[in-house]
Amino acid sequence: MINRTLSKSYNPGDFEDEIYRFWEEKGYFKPEVHPDGKPYTIVMPPPNITGQLHLGHAFDGTLQDIIIRWKRMQGFSALWLPGTDHASIATEVKVVEKIKEEEGKGKEDLGREEFLVRAWDWAMVYKKRIAGQFRKLGASCDWDRERFTMDEGCTNAVTETFVRLYEKGLIYQGNRIINWCPDCKTALSDAEVEYEEKAGKLYHVKYPIEGSEEFLIVATTRPETMLGDSGVAVHPDDERYTHLVGKYVILPLMDRRIPIVADDYVDPTFGTGAVKMTPAHDPNDFEVGLRHNLEQIRVLDDSGVLNHLAGKYEGLERYTARTKIVEDLTELGLMEKIEERPHNVGACYRCDTTVEPIISKQWFVDMKPLAEPAIDVVREGTTKFIPDRFSKIYYNWMENIKDWCISRQLWWGHRIPAYYCQDCGAVMVSRTPVQTCDQCDSKNVVQDEDVLDTWFSSALWPFSTLGWPEETPDLNKFYPNNLLVTGFDIIFFWVARMIFSGIEQMGETPFSDVYIHGLIRDGQGRKMSKSLGNGVDPLEVIETFGADPLRFTIVTGNAAGNDIRWNEEKVNANRNFANKIWNATKFVLMHVEGRKVSSIEEQKQHLEPMDRWIISRMNQVAKEVNENLEKYELGIAAQKLYDFMWNEYCDWYIELVKPRLFQGEGPSKEAALATLQEVLETSLRLLHPFMPFITEKLYLSLLEDKSTIMVAAWPVWREDLVYEKEEADMAFVMDGVRGVRNIRAERNVPPSKKLKAVLIPATPEKADIVMANEGSIKTLANLESLTIQKNKDGLDNAAAALLDGGELLIPMDSLIDPKEEMERLQKEKDHLEKEIDRVVKKLANKGFVDKAPEKVVEEERGKEAKYRAMYENVLELMKRFS
Repeated sequence: MINRTLSKSYNPGDFEDEIYRFWEEKGYFKPEVHPDGKPYTIVMPPPNITGQLHLGHAFDGTLQDIIIRWKRMQGFSALWLPGTDHASIATEVKVVEKIKEEEGKGKEDLGREEFLVRAWDWAMVYKKRIAGQFRKLGASCDWDRERFTMDEGCTNAVTETFVRLYEKGLIYQGNRIINWCPDCKTALSDAEVEYEEKAGKLYHVKYPIEGSEEFLIVATTRPETMLGDSGVAVHPDDERYTHLVGKYVILPLMDRRIPIVADDYVDPTFGTGAVKMTPAHDPNDFEVGLRHNLEQIRVLDDSGVLNHLAGKYEGLERYTARTKIVEDLTELGLMEKIEERPHNVGACYRCDTTVEPIISKQWFVDMKPLAEPAIDVVREGTTKFIPDRFSKIYYNWMENIKDWCISRQLWWGHRIPAYYCQDCGAVMVSRTPVQTCDQCDSKNVVQDEDVLDTWFSSALWPFSTLGWPEETPDLNKFYPNNLLVTGFDIIFFWVARMIFSGIEQMGETPFSDVYIHGLIRDGQGRKMSKSLGNGVDPLEVIETFGADPLRFTIVTGNAAGNDIRWNEEKVNANRNFANKIWNATKFVLMHVEGRKVSSIEEQKQHLEPMDRWIISRMNQVAKEVNENLEKYELGIAAQKLYDFMWNEYCDWYIELVKPRLFQGEGPSKEAALATLQEVLETSLRLLHPFMPFITEKLYLSLLEDKSTIMVAAWPVWREDLVYEKEEADMAFVMDGVRGVRNIRAERNVPPSKKLKAVLIPATPEKADIVMANEGSIKTLANLESLTIQKNKDGLDNAAAALLDGGELLIPMDSLIDPKEEMERLQKEKDHLEKEIDRVVKKLANKGFVDKAPEKVVEEERGKEAKYRAMYENVLELMKRFS
């Protein structure tokens, strides 16, 4: 059981871990706490097992936890299913680095089986670490349903999907241009290549025309690939070259005869209008090459080194070869010119190495048939992006989608379920391991060495985690998911692939809403990264401030799709907010402890205007927070709760009600206690999804008969708790108190000084409001007296605050001691006389006026005018106070 006693001040380290263990042991995170409730599902975007959680994960996790806690309190059978991703490339890189550092070996030294043992060891360590970090954050996931993309169930789902798509002809193997990372030594999909504009050069190379003294000049940014040229293309309508189409050029450095072809692909305005064709090293050249039957000559190996087809340049690294080739072309007089030209360069999203487009035999998914229904569900609104502007990114990707290269030259991942007969060459795709060739009965069968792209398994996450391909109770109940929360940067990596996979395998879209959030940036607006050293460890923040202040900080002031800036001062401010409601609860406990407090319902006839005001405001806030959460306006909802609890409940209502608590027993006190407790308890329930730990602690301390706040009923708006008149009246009272406080601040009058105030009401009703709340106003504004007048007679010399329904005046003699003010004004008069005398003498000095810059002289004249005006004002005030 949780210790329900509150310490003197808020110290989250004393109770957060205890509360989380309590929740988990009691099974409150499970959807079974509401077995008859309507299902509501969020499947966690699985973090990669490459390290610990960062602030982005905390942001993503907090948003999901707020929604799932809200839905759970609403009575839904709410499932937040957690899990982690095996992250093929990233994890393999980490494991290889670890083995190299510790043992000085490469993965080939270990062999595939031993390497996979090490990779699984790594996975187990980091899966556990990540789950522990989410627990520290307060994530209310059903940990008994935790999944991993490489666990047995998810692996079965991957195999089943591959086989089904292959049998439908949607997965095929072919030689095509793919993105190749020479460092990771694997193929990459288009989505895994990040483009950046960099400075570069455009090389204009002279290709000799066969049987002629002429040259055809082509422009290229990558001269090292020209060794694999098998043609030159020009536009069929380009009159400069129509006479050359069908002829040949001699490829420089290789002395190879290659044809000149005409193709609409060529842009006549780019470079010289003649383009070298290297079908094995450029996706566009590849397509042109197919149309014109051009040879595919691959001159780069998997490490980015030139191979035996590169002639004398064999063995040179690609950039070394570029330098040598440019030197040789220049020496031969075949380099027409070199231009500085920026261009987009693609890099591997994991290691930042410049990728090479190369022709390679890989496995692909035919995307066009899968993309069309996935586009339709978003257009029709079956799946909605929040905010809607992100659907444009989705459409742009899906409408221009290319076939997806899904094979990766790695060991860690789902091995492709394809088997090759070494005797007859048959290719077999199977759900189970193949031992015998189904064509020739040979036993000489081997499995494909490659693994599948990580995103292939992640694309199945909304249903593989629920047991598919088996028809499980969870799958029937919780698919499709209700909500996906993710960052904008993986809309095409992951969101799009989940949508088309869900439609293809399950017959319906995997989720109805996709909430897109931005990035957490540092205080200067920069992306957090290791290189900048500006990252923030959420665990360190939790250790210092607590999980609740961290959660509240990363959601307050944020709107869907927008980036936020990290500000530790905000975390500290939200820790102060937690301490504020902690102290408010201690105050309430001090007055209700040991007694049975009535409900608001039981005390309705004894409620005073101030009680009805705070009850009505609480009721309105509950309504607005619900509306905000329905629209995923989490930051707005959080801010409204902050304002209500800090300002209206703590700073206003508690102060207003104090006199009633310290008077003798009676209906007024009972009504005050009922209101104090019920408004606080309701507020804690509203705040719980945002700040779960402190709200549980305070709720259980306040209500000894309750077992947890987690499944307490979510507050809803009630028509019988609307008190519009009391809200309007109290707004006028608060406006008046603020007016007095503002006058104090403007004139530096200490809060301890009692003032006299006069109200000039606009209507008799406003006068009645003030008289009904006279005691409260005098207490909160620290007034000696509060009177009402119909006009301003005798109040010419008074400070005024305009209200919505009147004017509040503080006579000057109430604000200021005349004797002290005369002393202050005399000092100010003496000071101004000296300043005026100084300026007059300076301006009477002909040498200064003649020699000083005109601007300086004008400044002095301006000072004289200003000092004389101030002097006249002081004389007027002295006359008034004398």
